Amino acid sequence: MASPPPNYSVSVGGKGSSLSPAAVYAISQGLASVTIDPAALEKLSLTKRTSPLNPKRDGPSNSRLLTLEESRAALAVLLNKFVLSDAAVRPSIPSLIADTLALPSGHESVDFGSALGFLNSIFQLNSKNVGEIELGREEAGVFETSCAASVGVCAMLDCCSSALVKVADAVAALSCEAARADVSAFDLFGSGDGFSIKDETDVASDMKVLLFGSKLVGQNESGSFNEIPTVSASFREAVRTLHGRTRVELNSTVKFKKSMVFGNHGKEKAFAGSVLPLAMSMQSMIESSLDRSKSTINMISDNSLRLRVAEAFLKACPSLDGVRDQFHSITEKAASKIDYLLTLHYVYEYLVKFREVLAWEAAVALFALEIDDSIEKPQVDQASKLNGDVAKGEKKTDKKKKKALGKGTSSIRQLLRDSILCKSDPSSENVVVLVEWACDLAKYFDPKDTRLDNLLIKVKEIVESNEVRRLPKIPKGTRDFGKEQMAIRERAFSIITGVFKMHGAVALDTPVFELRETLMGKYGEDSKLIYDLADQGGELCSLRYDLTVPFARYLAMNNINALKRYQIAKVYRRDNPSKGRYREFYQCDFDIAGHYETMEPDFEVIKVLTELLDQLDIGSYEIKLNHRKLLDGMLEICGVPSEKFRTVCSSIDKLDKQPFEQIKKELVDEKGLAVETADKIGAFVKKRGPPLKILSELKKEGSQFLENAGSVLALNDLDILFKALEKAKCLDRVVFDLSLARGLDYYTGVIYEAVFKGSTQVGSIAAGGRYDNLVGMFSGKQVPAVGVSLGIERVFTIMEQLEKDRNQVIRATETQVLVAILGKDLTLAAEIVGQLWDAKIKAEFGLTKRVMNHINRAKQSGIPWMVLVGESEVSSGIFKLKSIEANQEEEIPREKIVDELQRRLGIV
Repeated sequence: MASPPPNYSVSVGGKGSSLSPAAVYAISQGLASVTIDPAALEKLSLTKRTSPLNPKRDGPSNSRLLTLEESRAALAVLLNKFVLSDAAVRPSIPSLIADTLALPSGHESVDFGSALGFLNSIFQLNSKNVGEIELGREEAGVFETSCAASVGVCAMLDCCSSALVKVADAVAALSCEAARADVSAFDLFGSGDGFSIKDETDVASDMKVLLFGSKLVGQNESGSFNEIPTVSASFREAVRTLHGRTRVELNSTVKFKKSMVFGNHGKEKAFAGSVLPLAMSMQSMIESSLDRSKSTINMISDNSLRLRVAEAFLKACPSLDGVRDQFHSITEKAASKIDYLLTLHYVYEYLVKFREVLAWEAAVALFALEIDDSIEKPQVDQASKLNGDVAKGEKKTDKKKKKALGKGTSSIRQLLRDSILCKSDPSSENVVVLVEWACDLAKYFDPKDTRLDNLLIKVKEIVESNEVRRLPKIPKGTRDFGKEQMAIRERAFSIITGVFKMHGAVALDTPVFELRETLMGKYGEDSKLIYDLADQGGELCSLRYDLTVPFARYLAMNNINALKRYQIAKVYRRDNPSKGRYREFYQCDFDIAGHYETMEPDFEVIKVLTELLDQLDIGSYEIKLNHRKLLDGMLEICGVPSEKFRTVCSSIDKLDKQPFEQIKKELVDEKGLAVETADKIGAFVKKRGPPLKILSELKKEGSQFLENAGSVLALNDLDILFKALEKAKCLDRVVFDLSLARGLDYYTGVIYEAVFKGSTQVGSIAAGGRYDNLVGMFSGKQVPAVGVSLGIERVFTIMEQLEKDRNQVIRATETQVLVAILGKDLTLAAEIVGQLWDAKIKAEFGLTKRVMNHINRAKQSGIPWMVLVGESEVSSGIFKLKSIEANQEEEIPREKIVDELQRRLGIV
């Protein structure tokens, strides 16, 4: 964020205008004048006069003087606050501040300690009689509440630090080139699940773009280069936080109340809280920058020159000890809580020191690059070009191939070179030029230097241009899947589809988006997670949240009364990504719709779920089961009003992640339940265990559930279900759990949830239940249904971890034979592999004379057989058949090779 051009005018109070940190900084440096919009002054002239300030009660406090630049910044902020305020402010006050800013000097004498002290000092500075303007109470209130000094210093900090974000990247990239640094640490990718830090991946990506095409980097490993993404990301985050607060405070209106107590109301404390992380991140940036400079110096091959450069660096560059002492002064001042403004002042001085350190890093890197003859230099200047003989001579002597810088760093180097190197050239005898460059670059990196704009624009162009060079990213909450992961997924999908088909289910596919009205009102509080799409020709659509509602819509639309279906497809939720939780993921649904005997389809769906999890072989799991009518009966027994059933269920459903005491607080404080009611709920939801045992307890004589009609129906349903599951030998997988309260609005009967019990923490891996009313919500015709949805993404996480634990090689292909042509005869390969494909043998081919290349390919891909064909094999008509695992070869006649492979592979 560099300052605008010098000698321009900043207008305050205009319609739609706002004061930027860059404008405040330009004013502070005397590069911009200030004017007040005439309409704003006219509006102020209409305000009513308030009671004058009482000097005895509201008189001057301790004097507070600022530096020249800080005072100008504070005056600019205060002027804007007076113009924007809704208090009774007379035009003469902001006009006097504008006159003060227009003065050529003396601003450091303005007293910001109190309203009266401020007014007296600017009157004196403008040679006016103090009695000409009597300060009103509301005007004094604006001064006290605006916290102009702190906001002004933070605006200066914001402008300078924002500019240094890109400068630091550019300088670090030059150091990477000069120190021949290993840049593998920049190979960062967003994980898509919220477990990668965006700023770190952004920094790494920007660095890769700047260094794209470099032939220098990649040789020397160093911690200060490896930490660039982490340290720079922390700096970016701190700058962004400060910018957000500063931007708001600069243009927020001071709302005056008659009862207002003078003071800054904690603003200075809040600003100190914003700049301390900035100071801490700058400390890390400075340490890394100094380390990188030393690494660059150590790369200078000439021993004598290296020592002289190191001596100049140690003598003139800010030392690490000095910088650390300065940082400790900041933290001590902040801890004292005596003067938060002074803390801001110290942080600004610290930023100036950081700028000096960056300038030295840049100077050292440029110097090292300039004196290195192995690096490709920019074009010779015009004077040299005119001398054809010199140019030819240079060409003849330059026999060794030069190494090129990255395309981005080359442009940055040339830009800086044109600005500073033209003044003096480096050489082994002219090390003093290093100090000159560092001093000039420190000025260059200051936003008041117009050259900085060119550098920032150039860095932005490099980073944003040619997207082919920038590693693309995927949205948060999404993932790409490589060949090994897809092999696991395809195997799992095959198992799942096989189970579904074994039970007579048919496949169904529905659109990835539905009309918004179809989805709304079906998911309770989770409706806020529905992904809405832009209006398309009058239709409001949303991405499907699950596969159940589209299934119900399909039944209603087509007037289908009975259907057993499965669907494997992606669904979308506008959720916060976390471990195992994504915004785009697959669901595998199995549903039975239609009128059947009591618990007939419920039994089959749960049996299908156990078969799925058993055949996927993921390890230990349990299926928690409850009944919606039993849950409603429990809430009714506890005294919960019926209109609060669903919202209370939503709270109970969190019991697997939060203790009951936390849920109880939510039920009482947010849901409005009495403490006694919440305690009764707590007693019930703790019941869980073997299904028949818990069922027996709930049905025993005297049970409150037997007095509730809905609960009685639920208990009878569960009695039938549990006996059927027991006969099918899968009841041992089920746990009767009264705390299970699926939050979706459409469940009406049995509800269940499968939970993985292994070491990989993924939580729920499947869920479902009965939803008798969902189809009727679309058509008015009741079609009862029950189903289950497998959270396949979490299952995949478990399967992938199991593969790692077993140290098994995951085969991405099913290739059975590699036809290894020892040469480049494509026609021969086509003939042989074509015969194998025709015989339904899964085969690949390769063309290279190197036998080991073929063997390594087969081993890496897990291909069990290889047919070796060279010139001798072609002439003799005898091919070599190699078993990769046994490492044995056999000679097989060419005409029998297909039959022999079919026999060994068991292909009929």
